[in-house]
Amino acid sequence: MVTEDFGKKILSIRQNANMAQGELAMRLGVAPQAISKWESGGSIPDLDKIIKLSNLFGVSTDYLLKEEIEELAAGEGMALTEAEEAAGRAMSVEEAEEFLRITKSFAKMIGLGVVLCILSPVSLILLTGMSEAGMIVLSEDLVGGVGVVVLLLLIAVAVAIFIINGIHYSKNDYLEQEKIWPGYGVEGTASKRKEAFRGTFSICITIGVGLCILGVVPVILVGVMEAGVLAQTGSVCVLLAMIAVAVYLFVWSGITYGSYDKLLQIGDYTKENKDFNKFMHPVAGIYWCLATAIYLFWSFRSNRWEDTWIMWPAVAVLYAAVIGIMKIVWNIYKKRNRER
Repeated sequence: MVTEDFGKKILSIRQNANMAQGELAMRLGVAPQAISKWESGGSIPDLDKIIKLSNLFGVSTDYLLKEEIEELAAGEGMALTEAEEAAGRAMSVEEAEEFLRITKSFAKMIGLGVVLCILSPVSLILLTGMSEAGMIVLSEDLVGGVGVVVLLLLIAVAVAIFIINGIHYSKNDYLEQEKIWPGYGVEGTASKRKEAFRGTFSICITIGVGLCILGVVPVILVGVMEAGVLAQTGSVCVLLAMIAVAVYLFVWSGITYGSYDKLLQIGDYTKENKDFNKFMHPVAGIYWCLATAIYLFWSFRSNRWEDTWIMWPAVAVLYAAVIGIMKIVWNIYKKRNRER
């Protein structure tokens, strides 16, 4: 019934615009047979095609979808209204498309910010190595000062990226906090896009893990060969560069893949997990700020940036343990609340 009514609307607005099926198909980038199937109720277009239809004919997606929703609600009566109230509100097609657009940019920029943080000590390491190898004639204080200035500038740029993009992305916070369910056309399209991206996500994770493992190889080889200071410095910089690429792949693919779970409200975005995430949020903030402070203090204090990077794998493993402990605490907290 839904597809038939939707098809009638497409047929009506196409005819009112005096547009042939072939012309509409060409503008949407689909075969004429697809238009025929839509209008006959044989199938319905994907989310992006619904948006294009809306823009092309100057109608809202609500116009295209609202009647079916109202008819369904009228048929189900009070039971559907109560179910909707319990589940929260439906996400519209426009909201979903805007969310995906913002997330696509957000994932790239956050990945870039993390890369800048990882690469920030490279200049300090290189200048120190070149100075010790006699390639540049600068005082130790000047070398350290220049290296630290570049490090702080890169971190400042990264922090600015995090803040600006975080503020822009915060308009989507309701997906992690409110009761939302994917509306008509959203669930099917999000599921298809998630499945299409699954292969890319797996490749990114595989390549990232491989880079993290292979990045240690130059450092080991230089140590075994007892190479000079410059070779040791270069191997550490190569290691940091490979880790930076790996982390970018992790961040970009992870945020993008997770965006489909947000739209579908599954995985970490079910009601129960949303409540836990709220509970966990301040703990995570304190944990990572403290870890970063310890890393910087240790690195500046020892001036052994080539060694202190090893802290981050340990921090990541420990964070998984922290999440496990907090889930136990959360379950105890919920149990006590139910008993009251």
